[in-house]
Amino acid sequence: MALDNIWVLAEFAESGPTTLTQELLTEARAIGTNVAAVSWGPDTATHAAALGDYGATKVYDVGDVGETLPGAPVAGAIAALIEGGDRPDALLIPASYDGRDVAGRLSVKLDRPVLTNVVGLSENGGLSSQHTLFGGTIAATAHFTGEGPHIFVVRAKSFTAEAGGGGAADVVSAPAPAPGASGAAKVTGRHVEERSGPKLDEASVIVSGGRGLGSAENYQMIEELANLLHGAAGASRAIVDAGWVPYARQVGQTGKTVKPDLYIACGISGATQHLVGMKGSKNIVAVNKDQDAPIFSVADLGIVGDVHKVLPALIEAIKNSK
Repeated sequence: MALDNIWVLAEFAESGPTTLTQELLTEARAIGTNVAAVSWGPDTATHAAALGDYGATKVYDVGDVGETLPGAPVAGAIAALIEGGDRPDALLIPASYDGRDVAGRLSVKLDRPVLTNVVGLSENGGLSSQHTLFGGTIAATAHFTGEGPHIFVVRAKSFTAEAGGGGAADVVSAPAPAPGASGAAKVTGRHVEERSGPKLDEASVIVSGGRGLGSAENYQMIEELANLLHGAAGASRAIVDAGWVPYARQVGQTGKTVKPDLYIACGISGATQHLVGMKGSKNIVAVNKDQDAPIFSVADLGIVGDVHKVLPALIEAIKNSK
């Protein structure tokens, strides 16, 4: 039996709802009878059609929070709705910076616990959540025993985003109460990482490099191969920590979780932290000179060889085929 009301904290990118928002709305549509989104910003109403397409029938619009960090006003607005009697059975929140901030503040305001690091949901007389522990080596199931609303913070790529063809959602104003001292923090600047090609967490092809590349200069082979395959360039934590590439390219437990059609791991040993972020890929190709490297345990195709010889040959072969 589906739950009555599911709310989703909706976030937006340049072109509309983020991929993670679309994933959560799709799952909410599957487990809930009524799906609503909660969002903020100066033009939330313009996204009503996109949110409706993925299952939301209502959008609670917190409004423009200006340069205030959104955690405090958005959590305050949601708490006010719930305390006013308009409450969900469950609230699905993206595991993003703003999402985690909202979840933590809402937990305090409502005196309710939060289940984090959610990678799956199931309905069986109530909502249970699935979690991976110890770098993905153990799976656990959890559920709330107390009164709702139940708050879940969900990791990216836990569900598949699928449009449902619904009409535009109704927009309802849900202004935030005065945040008090918690609203004192302001955004003083923004930095957008430069990139070309698709976003790492949205790419259908990802080519990632690791410590086996030997030096930062050799990462250009990863970028060239990714460009030839119309994909995105990723990285292991080791070379991000070494300063070879920016954090935005990190794949793994503390980086991006990705599920492309093709993932090519080059010079990556396959530490558990990295495997957690990419082992859900449809097809995995690994290139490593160590035949005992853990990355081969999840690879569909393994190439035991030196990346400095394999990658140039592969790049040349692709160029010659065009």
